[in-house]
Amino acid sequence: MQISSSEAPVIASFPGIEALVLPIQGLKISSGRKSLTISALESATLHQQIEKATSRLKVIEIDPTLTSHEDHLVSRYNLFLQRMQEIEEYEGGLANFALGYKKFGFNREDGCIIYREWAPFAQAAQLVGDFNGWNGSGHQMEKDQFGVWSLQIPDQGEKPAIVHGSKVKFRFQGKNGSWYDRIPAWIKWATVQAGKMGAAYDGIYWEPPAEKRYKFRHPRPSKPTAPLIYEAHVGMSSKEPRVASYVEFADQVLPRIKENNYNTVQLMAVMEHSYYGSFGYHVTNFFAVSSRSGTPDELKYLIDKAHSLGLQVLIDVVHSHASSNVEDGLNGFDLGQSSQDSYFYTGERGYHKLWDSRLFNYNNWEVQRFLLSNLRWWIEEYQFDGFRFDGVTSMLYHHHGINMSFSGNYREYFSEATNVDAVVYLMLANELVHAIYSDCTIVAEDVSGMPTLCRAVIEGGVGFDHRLAMGIPDKWIQYLKHKSDEEWSLNDITYSLLNRRVTEKCIAYAESHDQSLVGDKTFAFLLMDKEMYYNMSVFQEASSIIQRGISLHKMIHFITMALGGDGYLNFMGNEFGHPEWVDFPREGNGWSHDKCLRQWDLVDSDHLRYKHMNNFDKAMNLLEQRFGFLSSTNVLVSCIDESNKIIVFERGSLVFIFNFHPLNTYSGYKVGCNLPGKYKVALDSDSQDFGGLGRVDHEVEHFTSPEGVPGKPETNFNNRPNSFLLLSPSQSCQVYYKVPEATN
Repeated sequence: MQISSSEAPVIASFPGIEALVLPIQGLKISSGRKSLTISALESATLHQQIEKATSRLKVIEIDPTLTSHEDHLVSRYNLFLQRMQEIEEYEGGLANFALGYKKFGFNREDGCIIYREWAPFAQAAQLVGDFNGWNGSGHQMEKDQFGVWSLQIPDQGEKPAIVHGSKVKFRFQGKNGSWYDRIPAWIKWATVQAGKMGAAYDGIYWEPPAEKRYKFRHPRPSKPTAPLIYEAHVGMSSKEPRVASYVEFADQVLPRIKENNYNTVQLMAVMEHSYYGSFGYHVTNFFAVSSRSGTPDELKYLIDKAHSLGLQVLIDVVHSHASSNVEDGLNGFDLGQSSQDSYFYTGERGYHKLWDSRLFNYNNWEVQRFLLSNLRWWIEEYQFDGFRFDGVTSMLYHHHGINMSFSGNYREYFSEATNVDAVVYLMLANELVHAIYSDCTIVAEDVSGMPTLCRAVIEGGVGFDHRLAMGIPDKWIQYLKHKSDEEWSLNDITYSLLNRRVTEKCIAYAESHDQSLVGDKTFAFLLMDKEMYYNMSVFQEASSIIQRGISLHKMIHFITMALGGDGYLNFMGNEFGHPEWVDFPREGNGWSHDKCLRQWDLVDSDHLRYKHMNNFDKAMNLLEQRFGFLSSTNVLVSCIDESNKIIVFERGSLVFIFNFHPLNTYSGYKVGCNLPGKYKVALDSDSQDFGGLGRVDHEVEHFTSPEGVPGKPETNFNNRPNSFLLLSPSQSCQVYYKVPEATN
């Protein structure tokens, strides 16, 4: 994408610390105990950050190779501090700034409905809807100096003038004299006429009586040390060809997630999107839940049910772009006005040519209020426990990652190509969410691997907790599609799994929703293809294709989890080897739901082999719960044996061995370990419970032997001071744990 020179930031022109770090004056403190406490904390934090800016940023102390880009990092951090200071001065702090939903949109105040909308370009404005017969002449709005239109509608007797559940729209006049009807930007629910494909959505006034509002019953669970994330799409979670509901997902799918020992659910497609086939990524209404699956209260029921099961719930939040829809989307507020008066950049900078969507002006005050308030809305109104930020790579760079192959050269991350406005917004967003909910989990979908993305803002980082290790699935696809078993390079695979910054946490995954979209296949289907249709019964001997496919499916997912990051993600259904692919209803498939569902009956059928992959998924998550190896800093690969196709590594206190050879089983294979003692099997993919051949005896005790001269690693076996012998079956993996010594 071409960026005009006038809009691209020039790093060298950023002001220095002295120009930006000023004493805070006129600090506004909100009334009310809670707001006062938050504002005071923010003020103290801001002073700490300003003080920190006068010394070297910690991200550079952690990684001295960033020194050549220190000016860039200091400049962006100072821009963050400057905006924080301005928000303190004019809004009473970041937390108060993010309460925009209590000012904008529809709110109740003193027996009235107050409606406010930011539309500085409009020449006149009205509120229309069912309540006034769509005639806005009696509900003209007034505009203030900041471009905010407002209207006060007194109650009629003891009842609100606008009935809960009725349709409403914002009607405004453009400079050309024409009038336009749009869904209010801060609308809390939007619906579409049932059964009418492609119809525009209607804004719904959502204000149920107090006695009918959903009340949360269960506390939020604590933040897990290592997230085990189950990525799910509510709409396609039914085994029937239709859109599933929030209630159905809560009652039927959440128990499955809990049973498989996941600790986190990531919900896709929650924010309202008029095009179902966008997988939820072309958002039209940012504060509204997707009405296809139910009401706001039904979504709250789902989240409450998850909390009762000890599951954190993340929402896929899309702040990287917005749907280009005009009639029912935020884009309808753009009539070609200047970027300062719009939610979006103007010209090419405001349009994503591959996604056909609009791009936010992240430096705009009201855009920041809108997006930051959106985050707080989901955290506080719906009790979400965190976010998976979609499309972060597109936000970070003016080129949006299009036609870019990131090599790891730091110049690719810190240059004129960096969208510093977006980076500063993300710093504000992470600072806000961590401040209002300390147990939150925030994950970035970033393929570029930008350094400092997952370091704290106060250190000079962007503030995410984790980023997705997006290069791993691509590596597996390369091998599954283009290489025979004999051609697999274990050095290459190991390098890909470990290719991350050790000071920044990653969520590893073998396949997410991306890998199974139409045009591609799930990993199970890549491995076994049509044989999954007729050779999955346990009452017949498994073919070589099925045996290999199930074995590699288990190994690929487990080595990705064990070696690829600090957490793990799985997309709904892949835990049991869901066949085929995902294809949403669209004109090209006759609006069919046949490939937009989950075939739960496959894993529920005791006579089918899908249960074996599901059992192994359950067991590997349980292994993490039992030993906590993902949060251990002890990660050491002691052996990559290319000729025998074996990888041996330690993580935490465990010893892992993966034998990728398609034929060879090794008896008495020697593996190194750190601690002396007795070792036993903790997990074995070759177990018959997991569809294996049961070649490893789990009762065998493996005693270590010392290796080399103590204190001289070069004399050890594979640089390990101890070793033991084991059986390593072909295309299988085992994990060994040290048996605790008996105590008197």
